Amino acid sequence: MNSYPAELLVQLAPVMFVAGLELPPASSNSAPGAPHSPGQTQTPPPAPTKSQDPFASLVARLRDALQSQRRVAIWAPEHTRAFQMILVEKNVRFPPRKLCRVLFEAPAVHARSPLDPPDTEREQEERRRDLDLSTEVADRKKTTNERGIKLTVVLLATRRMLDDPSLDSRLTFIRRQSGLDSRAALFVLSPVSTSELNDFARSLQDALYEPALEYYTSHSKRVRRKRNRHSQSVSSYNPPPPISMGVTSTRPLRPEGWTVRYEYKMACFAEFRGEYEVALKHYQDAYAMLMIMFGSTAILPPRTKRWAEAKVLADAINVKITKLYLYNSEHSLALSHHNSHMRRFADFSRGWGIGEETFEYWSWMARQHRVLAELLEQGSNSSLTFPTLSPPSLTASMTSSSSTPVELDTVRAFGLNPSHALQHPGHYYYMAARCTEARRERFLANEGISQGTSAAPGYANEKKVDHLTLILELYTKSYELFKKHSSTTSQGRLTLWIAYRIAHTYYESEKFDVAIRFFERIAKTYRREKWKHMLRPLLSMWYTCAQKLSDVELMATLLVEMIGYTQDVDESRTLQEDLLAILKSSVPVSAGKPLVVDLKESDPLLDTMLLFWTPEVRVGEEAGFQLSLATPTDMDLSALPIDSVTITFSGGYYPVVLQHSPHTDGQVADRAVRLVNIGNVVPEDEGDEPEEIYIDLRWRPGERLVVSGNISSEAPGPLTVVSIIVVLAQNGWTIEIPHESCVSHEISTLVPRWLTSLQPIRFLQLGRNDHSSVVVRHRPHDIAVSLSHQAPALLDEEYPIVIEITNIDERHLDVVIDVLLQPTEVDQAAQYIIFDAQRSSGLIKGIRLGTIAPGVSATKTLYLVGSGAPGDRMLDVSIQSTSVQPGSTMPRSSSSLGEHAAIDSCEKLQTIVIPTSGALTATNDVAYRRSKNAMPALADLSTVEDDFWDDSHGGVAVVTTRIECSAPCGLVVESLKLHRKDNPLAMVLDCSSDESSNDMFPDEYLPGDEFCNVSRISLSPREEQVLGEEKIPGPGDYEVVWRRKLPDGSCGRQSITRFALPTLMVPQDKLIALLDAPILAKLHVSTPIHLTVRNRHSSRSANVAVTLDLDPSDAFIVAGLRNGRLPILLPGSEEKLSWNLIPIECGHVKIPRIKVVDVRSAALPSQGVGVQSAESDVEGEAIKVVDMRADWNTARVQSAGDSAVAIPQQDGASTILVLPWS
Repeated sequence: MNSYPAELLVQLAPVMFVAGLELPPASSNSAPGAPHSPGQTQTPPPAPTKSQDPFASLVARLRDALQSQRRVAIWAPEHTRAFQMILVEKNVRFPPRKLCRVLFEAPAVHARSPLDPPDTEREQEERRRDLDLSTEVADRKKTTNERGIKLTVVLLATRRMLDDPSLDSRLTFIRRQSGLDSRAALFVLSPVSTSELNDFARSLQDALYEPALEYYTSHSKRVRRKRNRHSQSVSSYNPPPPISMGVTSTRPLRPEGWTVRYEYKMACFAEFRGEYEVALKHYQDAYAMLMIMFGSTAILPPRTKRWAEAKVLADAINVKITKLYLYNSEHSLALSHHNSHMRRFADFSRGWGIGEETFEYWSWMARQHRVLAELLEQGSNSSLTFPTLSPPSLTASMTSSSSTPVELDTVRAFGLNPSHALQHPGHYYYMAARCTEARRERFLANEGISQGTSAAPGYANEKKVDHLTLILELYTKSYELFKKHSSTTSQGRLTLWIAYRIAHTYYESEKFDVAIRFFERIAKTYRREKWKHMLRPLLSMWYTCAQKLSDVELMATLLVEMIGYTQDVDESRTLQEDLLAILKSSVPVSAGKPLVVDLKESDPLLDTMLLFWTPEVRVGEEAGFQLSLATPTDMDLSALPIDSVTITFSGGYYPVVLQHSPHTDGQVADRAVRLVNIGNVVPEDEGDEPEEIYIDLRWRPGERLVVSGNISSEAPGPLTVVSIIVVLAQNGWTIEIPHESCVSHEISTLVPRWLTSLQPIRFLQLGRNDHSSVVVRHRPHDIAVSLSHQAPALLDEEYPIVIEITNIDERHLDVVIDVLLQPTEVDQAAQYIIFDAQRSSGLIKGIRLGTIAPGVSATKTLYLVGSGAPGDRMLDVSIQSTSVQPGSTMPRSSSSLGEHAAIDSCEKLQTIVIPTSGALTATNDVAYRRSKNAMPALADLSTVEDDFWDDSHGGVAVVTTRIECSAPCGLVVESLKLHRKDNPLAMVLDCSSDESSNDMFPDEYLPGDEFCNVSRISLSPREEQVLGEEKIPGPGDYEVVWRRKLPDGSCGRQSITRFALPTLMVPQDKLIALLDAPILAKLHVSTPIHLTVRNRHSSRSANVAVTLDLDPSDAFIVAGLRNGRLPILLPGSEEKLSWNLIPIECGHVKIPRIKVVDVRSAALPSQGVGVQSAESDVEGEAIKVVDMRADWNTARVQSAGDSAVAIPQQDGASTILVLPWS
């Protein structure tokens, strides 16, 4: 931006002239009273010393504080109240109508402040000094008022003066006497710290900001009135009269010029006010009028002073408009306007005779690109962010829309024109450099034409320009910015291109050594990423630099690489001639040491293709191979001095050396395809080094040399060709060019084809990808594996699986077995395996069978244990065998291969699926009986003790467990035992297996056989279990010990199956009556019966009435309560009634009917014992009367986790068997 005046480009801000802060210099050569203009640059005063008074220090620090408020910059988008401070002298003179503002500080710096409190004797003196000060301020006020400038006075005083009572009156006198404004016109400042000075400077700017806006607003209105008056006056433009030669005359402005002037002024005033939108509008209007003026040569004749000034003004306004667009983050509009500006002036320049063929055109284009780049660079260092140039995702847009297909216009919208997208400044520095290159080319082209003739305008100045230095500067800036803004995914490809242009510039500057360093770094990436079209010109220029530096080895290296990149036969021959000329006319720098040219990432000299006939062979078996060495059809290597080709194999073999021997004239050979058979490749540890093979090593376009042979190995592993070295030899030069086994040029196609015949030439295409190597493997071990077992397996059984390994091989084998138990998909199934004292639910590794001699067998037994649920179990068995020396456990290996020899090992896999079924199944029948035990009293403290047991509510559960043999084979049951696991809610009272287990077992059971066991369990539920209707877990489980009955009559391993006692239910009685009557009675003998009424409700009391209905037909004489009410039954309490019955008949006699009613609520009459009746003397809710002799609530449970299936109790008449008395 140095090409334009700074005042046209900087960001404008309100101006504040500061006078009266000058420090007396130590020595000054200038006159003390010489006036200065406001814009004149002053030499900064020296820093005050410690010997100076505090006011001198205050003035120095105040100067720094004011000047640090705002720095003059082109990019400043922030809206702040900062002023542009300009320090002037106290006697500054303003030109007429100067548009600026002044801050005048008075008084000047003295050893003593004029406002210091005076002595009593000097009051008149101080009054005179105040009057002089007022007069001086009034004179300055008069000067500033003429120009509409705001005047503010700052008085410096000591801290002691601030406490003087007369200060306010003196300040009022000075302000009134001098005519200062009442607002923001008079300040007093004492020596304070630097931070307080900065606060004072900010507060001063805040106070004066509004007057400054008013100042610029009034000037803007004045200019707008002038513009309006000028646009309303209609006048025709009359050309000025002709002026005689030698007379200087100023051409008056046309109306268009006045419009540009007024619009530009109003834009500047709006920018002073911080109204960027208004400023943008006025700048655009001024620019549009300038374009009209440039469009007419009558208005602006080319190559005149006014025309040149208008061009500079148009460029400056373009920068302003672009910058204001960027302030609002309108990147597209900013770039569009800048491109439009360059397009318009390019068209204008062609009409002015400054087209693309002139250096002036490209100089101006480069300047525009550079101005934009510098503007963007300044913005990026502040707050400017660049837009993301990646297009939106096509997939996301297709998904967001409904089923409507994406149209062509929509697909095009995903693209982006780079010229319409704002990029980082490195791109525009690059464009400026390219334009400068074009500028240099046009200058050099016109240089010879301009000499001896009338030079073009600006030619003398153009000769002074160092174009190459300028180009290098622009490219360097572009390179640094591209590195800063480039993403990692692009890998800096464009950055490398810029680096190439820098190297080209160094080449043009004849700095060949620097250019070579750039070429070395760039070529690495170009080779690796195969940028061949960009690498070819780089190598050519690199070779030219090496010629200039006379580096023969570098020249030879580059020529060899360039031969690989040739595109036609003539080019390859020319490069070979250049290489031969270098080899014949020079000697290598390092004599006796070969020059290695690594073409690993470059195009090779020869197309190579390695083929093996089979993908794998056995140890000691020969593998046939063919190595094809060919040239593309557009390359001729017949003049290249190839001395030999060395082929090196992997695995320790002597290299195969093909030595050049030109064929004689009598030899007739097919030059298209030649075949050379090298026989067997010789290992290094067997025999002597083979002789060299002589063959013609000259290739014409499209010729192919096929090297055929065999290779074998005594050790397993891959075999391939590790390197193919082409050696050039001439005049003491030895150049080695390594090649890989399968590389080719772009024009060639790598197709694996096996040469089968020379006459005629026939190839057989191999249809596999791994044709460039062969794998040598050991012969597989010959072993027989047998897995024997008796299916199916039973749950909870250690099921044996016998693994038998037989060595049928002639080698001694060390065998190791791995077993993997696959996870089962059966629900609630568990499983594990046992192998050689190792137990695992997944994998068991490394079970050794030892060394098995030929013809010998070894066995191991694997045990599978499944539980939970029946289903298939799957096992993967891996048998790993390793060949060992007899009498040793070390693996056999070839002694010739050293410590890295391959191990002769083999692996055999087998999978076995074993069905699993259950051995025993259990079914539980549960019968619940209510307890006869009395309920504890409500105030019984023993109920809170830990060992208290109360089964009056839970009763007794009788569990009958039937166990059935469900296995497909016989079982020998050795024992049955109940393991008690009493809990706070249930307790086992007794079990039948405790007494009869020894008599029943051991015993053999066939499929379908059953045996059972009965246990009684006392239930003591807590109140929370009753209310929540929770179930009680079974207090124990049965353990059944059994063995499988094998077909030979023997028994298998001992197995244990466990069945848990079923889950028990909690009785849900609320209010119930229990009848306790005997089964037998004697005739005419008194028999007692008892009725217990229990209230198990948690919170409700019961009012119970009991009635005994004695029918005349009843065979009993009853003594006891016939009809009455029981005491109130509180929750958790009971009452007991008794009767004496005397039977008068024999046989099954019905018990008299007893009715129990809860009279708290009306209900149907109570049901008697065994008889239903619709009559009742007492109304209420009937209470069920339960005969304790028939109290059996039965439930059937298949297993412990199943739900109980209730079997209803059969109701019948309650009777007593009466026997005759004897």
